[in-house]
Amino acid sequence: MDSTEESSPTSELSNTTMDMDLHNTFAELMFHLLPSPYESQEINHLTLAYFVISSLDILNSLNRKKKYLFFFSLRLFQVEKDAIVDWVLSFQFHPGTKTDPNNGQFYGFHGSRTSQFRPDENGVLLHNHSYLASTYCALAILKIVGYDLSNVDSELMLASMRNLQQPDGSFMAIHIGGETDLRFVYCAAAICFMLDNWSGMDKEKAKEYILNCQSYDGGFGLVPGAESHGGATYCAIASLRLMGFIEDNLLSSCASSLIDVPLLLDWIVQRQGMDGGFQGRTNKTTDTCYAFWIGAVLKILGAEDFVDIKALHRFLLTCQYKYGGFSKFPGEFPDLYHSYYGFAAFSLLKESGLKSLCCELGITETAAKGL
Repeated sequence: MDSTEESSPTSELSNTTMDMDLHNTFAELMFHLLPSPYESQEINHLTLAYFVISSLDILNSLNRKKKYLFFFSLRLFQVEKDAIVDWVLSFQFHPGTKTDPNNGQFYGFHGSRTSQFRPDENGVLLHNHSYLASTYCALAILKIVGYDLSNVDSELMLASMRNLQQPDGSFMAIHIGGETDLRFVYCAAAICFMLDNWSGMDKEKAKEYILNCQSYDGGFGLVPGAESHGGATYCAIASLRLMGFIEDNLLSSCASSLIDVPLLLDWIVQRQGMDGGFQGRTNKTTDTCYAFWIGAVLKILGAEDFVDIKALHRFLLTCQYKYGGFSKFPGEFPDLYHSYYGFAAFSLLKESGLKSLCCELGITETAAKGL
């Protein structure tokens, strides 16, 4: 073994299968304590929690007790779902008094404690930094742990969320000064779908915005006229599916589809690199997370057989770390984001021991169905 192999984070891990025990341990450690580099992402605390909790669910580790030996002491890992529910609900923005949903505020979920402010003497929160992506993550976590979303105070949330929708159909992420692109159209669609209430958006306007984002090469950009991107393409297709504008077995009826399906598939199959992985954009390096972003689009379209699944499987295995988790590129150290999408990608590939994924929502099928 040469020095390069000795220093490789993946050199001691099997390149033929997922090591489920190591990946479970990685996710469970992230559940208890995030490493210090994540301190700078405190504003995204709910999003990080979504990656961890959804990872544990995909790995089928939420509902079982397991014992681990750490430094000669025996510890028990168990997820306390009621504690998770209480923690997530504590991030929802509740006005102190009866509020007009058209006052410009968004009554969703804050991303972290630092974006929450104390109420004034009248009980009114003077600053509201609730965020559309954090709201999606909050509801997804609650679904994962089996909480009944009918108990969520959603009426004001959805009424105020509708005010985030722009005249062109896009959504702004926050009530003031936020970006507008397909990411937040997807968040809004997923929120409405999970709450089973579409009063929070104008679906027709959102549909038109999505269609305007399909590029000349078949992929979708984050905004109309932007470069095609794997993540944006997922947001577009998943949103249309959640809103009911594209159906199962789309390939059999693509002649009447809203989108140019053949052109989209042509763009997708060109995203698979020589190493088997997917790139997010033309002339970019293949990356673990796009195995989900692109793979989920293929799943929704019913077009998984259009790419080399075995090569994709081999690529992902080169990105798993010898102590669990997945890295962005082969030979690098793991991170929470790419680990989650590595698990999600392997779920789409029907890896033994993993729960099936509802790829439109980014959570397991059992969570999506409330089982």
